[in-house]
Amino acid sequence: METVTNCPKCNSENIYQDGLLWVCPECSYEWTPSTKAVAAEVEDVDDGLIRDSNGTVLADGDAVTVIKELRIKGSSSAVKVGTKVKNIRLTDGHDGHNISCKIDGFGAMNLKSEFVRKA
Repeated sequence: METVTNCPKCNSENIYQDGLLWVCPECSYEWTPSTKAVAAEVEDVDDGLIRDSNGTVLADGDAVTVIKELRIKGSSSAVKVGTKVKNIRLTDGHDGHNISCKIDGFGAMNLKSEFVRKA
């Protein structure tokens, strides 16, 4: 069996094996030892494009689905998993919120692209 020492995504040493997969508890990344070699070859490309959680390039007017329950600051409510958001606008948010949209029941808000996937 191949010795794995670090997470290929966040380079953490705190990893463990779960069956055939290796798991990083810090970033929740799962991989097989053969995937690690592929991940090392394919680096994240900073080409200025905004990508969803799966790496799909997003564009203005796309529809996305929320993949994580998002709590709203200053409110006791949250955007539920599976909420579909239509007609997004991409922005250059300095705080990581690079999607501007309107969500039914909540109104206008900004989202991070890492918490959505293209619908």
